[in-house]
Amino acid sequence: MSGNLVRRLAIIGAALACAIFFLARNGIKQGLDLVGGMYLAIQVQDSAGTMTAQARADATDQALEVIRNRIDQFGVREPVIQKFGNDRIIVELAGIDDEERAMNLVRQTAFLEFQLVKDSREFEAALPRIDRAITAALPAGELEQVDTTRSQSALDLLFQDTTAKDSAAADSAAASAAGPNSRPLSSLLQPNGAGEFVVAKQDMPKVQRYLALPEVQRLLPRNTELLWGDSDLGQGAALFRSLYVLDAKPFMLGTALEDAQAGKDPQFNETIVSFQLNRPGGRTFDRITGQNIGNRIAIVLDEQVKSAPVVNSRISTSGQIQMGGAPMTEARDLALVLRSGSLPAKIEVIEQRQVGPSLGQDSINKGIIAGIIGIVLVVAIMLVFYRMAGLLSVLALGIYCVLVLGGMAGFEATLTAPGIAGFVLSVGMAVDANVLIFERIREEILAGRTQRMAVDEGFKHAMSAIVDSNLSTIITCLILYQVGTGPVRGFAVTLIMGVIASFFSAVFITRTFFMVYMDRKPATKPISI
Repeated sequence: MSGNLVRRLAIIGAALACAIFFLARNGIKQGLDLVGGMYLAIQVQDSAGTMTAQARADATDQALEVIRNRIDQFGVREPVIQKFGNDRIIVELAGIDDEERAMNLVRQTAFLEFQLVKDSREFEAALPRIDRAITAALPAGELEQVDTTRSQSALDLLFQDTTAKDSAAADSAAASAAGPNSRPLSSLLQPNGAGEFVVAKQDMPKVQRYLALPEVQRLLPRNTELLWGDSDLGQGAALFRSLYVLDAKPFMLGTALEDAQAGKDPQFNETIVSFQLNRPGGRTFDRITGQNIGNRIAIVLDEQVKSAPVVNSRISTSGQIQMGGAPMTEARDLALVLRSGSLPAKIEVIEQRQVGPSLGQDSINKGIIAGIIGIVLVVAIMLVFYRMAGLLSVLALGIYCVLVLGGMAGFEATLTAPGIAGFVLSVGMAVDANVLIFERIREEILAGRTQRMAVDEGFKHAMSAIVDSNLSTIITCLILYQVGTGPVRGFAVTLIMGVIASFFSAVFITRTFFMVYMDRKPATKPISI
């Protein structure tokens, strides 16, 4: 066997080994129509009706990029994320395991702000006026008598503050003397350090309703904002939620973040998200923290306080969001949305569908049946028309199939139902090149060429037609991939890989097999073609 033939067989063996390796490592990823998953139709909200058509389209474009970044980092295989019309986004997530987590990841606005926690004394001084305004604004029947004894005993268990207990007892006595429902808001708030109150979980709806009253909003101290914490505090069966008194104007936004990573605090073993700031953000953070040592800074995400740590020293380029005992998956998701940026506006999921695995399995079964029928017919026709040459092309076709599937696994492309159609079509195109070559060899034999020269001339003269047909198909597939949606792209990707593999199969693998066949065939015996 010549050295050239050995080299060709080595190249084929290496290509086959690579394809098998990628298939074993990555497998074939299947699309939404094969394995099921989640389908979402999303629209940017404009509840005030103030957005122009252009502003709405721009917000949709920004939201599309943010959602794409989040899903890409989330690790969903080959998601389909595309704009539909001027103000709608379509998201298809195939094979998703945690649908609720993915939904929260997509919907979260992730608008990050850094705000100073204010001294609560000014707010406390305004509470009597706020209580009177609530009493005047709401009918007596809507003001429920608060069981302050129950609430305060639970709070004492949670915070173990005897001073607060004495103060609460005095407040309760004063409230009883003044008459029922005279302190509708202040009776529900328990101080818990500078700029923070806690509210019993069951009382949160009442507090939210009171604070939403226009009369109450007008009485809040200037540049003051009240925001809830994002997680519950508890002792036994009693649950509470923090209410923070913040400076209404944030001193820095989340746009100053460069990176965010989830981790564990080595000192307290609590879940944290560490973040890095860009240079302008670092200068701002350094200045503000330097001016507020001993005070608290609130890290606010989507109008909820994630944490409000005390500033112990100047902080310049990095910081932490403390998440207590939250699971690491929650911290990773928070870090992910911070890295990918905030949505330009709130979004609304206007349609949500689950594609069940039964539909996918039905598509797989029909695709396999169609593929088997198509390949069996191709093999039968090649063997009947071209005999030994047809057998060589069938062997090359087997290697071709492994190369296509290995290529898809290597590029982590997704196989869809249209992709199966593209694969079956590419099988027919693979033998089409062999048909051109074999017919050309026949013509050369009929013209009186020697067997070896007929084979050489057949491959040589068929090359231009093979290149032209494959190149035009690749160009068409590139156009389909550029302008098409998910299923069309799956078809285009599969067909491109099939065309490339078919070219390699026809002009290199089949030629190599012919060379082996010619070396082992007696010179006087005619070619079986």
